[in-house]
Amino acid sequence: MGSKKLRRVGLSQELCDRLNRHQIVTCQDFLCLSPLELMKMTGLSYQGVQELLCVVSRACAPRMQTAYEMKAQRSAAPSPAFLSTTLSALDAALHGGVACGSLTEITGPPGCGKTQFCIMMSILATLPTNMGGLEGAVVYIDTESAFSAERLVEIAESRFPTYFNNEEKLLLTSSKVHLYRELTCDEVLQRIQSLEEEIISKGVKLVIIDSVASVVRKEFDTQLQGNLRERNKFLAREAASLKYLAEEFSIPSLVWKLWSRDRQHQHHLTGSSSVVGFYHPCCKEMTSGQQIVTVRSKRKLTQGV
Repeated sequence: MGSKKLRRVGLSQELCDRLNRHQIVTCQDFLCLSPLELMKMTGLSYQGVQELLCVVSRACAPRMQTAYEMKAQRSAAPSPAFLSTTLSALDAALHGGVACGSLTEITGPPGCGKTQFCIMMSILATLPTNMGGLEGAVVYIDTESAFSAERLVEIAESRFPTYFNNEEKLLLTSSKVHLYRELTCDEVLQRIQSLEEEIISKGVKLVIIDSVASVVRKEFDTQLQGNLRERNKFLAREAASLKYLAEEFSIPSLVWKLWSRDRQHQHHLTGSSSVVGFYHPCCKEMTSGQQIVTVRSKRKLTQGV
């Protein structure tokens, strides 16, 4: 991916520092420059710059893999295959829970409990592995100011009273959930593309966006010519970045998306492996190429949460 930092592609620290003085930090920054510009910045010969371009290009371009190699890589991964939702019916429908290494889309009408579900998943990701958690941090991108720290504490105490029996554990879990409020499509995309180093340094095990619908609705009026195409381009770029992070670090990514009754404008994120639909009993089931899980009972899902 173009957002990969140059420090992670094998360049020397001295060369990275020299490029950083010119605000050249990512592979995309580097590859957008001409060989002449790179020669001036690095002090290298034309041949040296060409070799660097090959190194950086190979580092950020997807490598060809066979189906067998992909299967073997996932089988050998030490991280868990799923993050359990602790809801037995939903885990069964998802064949174990929210899949690590892939993108899962959560969709449904307003007020059906999707944000509450995301908060619950944040808690689960911070739990020790012997309790079914991932024992890591969470990046929570909030575009609607819907996240509530008080609600997170309430859910933690209600769902796991034995574990969260003192303030120290509650503070530790709260400190592992890193909240970012991004209010535009560009801000959301920039945040996603800058997460790579944070995932490594903070031990992030789950990425949540709540919600992609909020910023898309505000910025793309689908009644205007060309807006639908631009919206789909944004969603595709966002999905590609999230999928890359999920696969690169074997972590789950959750994206909250508002359900629309207008099928013409109902689009799922390209690359999402599962779509979890939270619906009221009167709603019709969706059809899509992805694995669809329909959760009809709001009461059952949020009971005790």
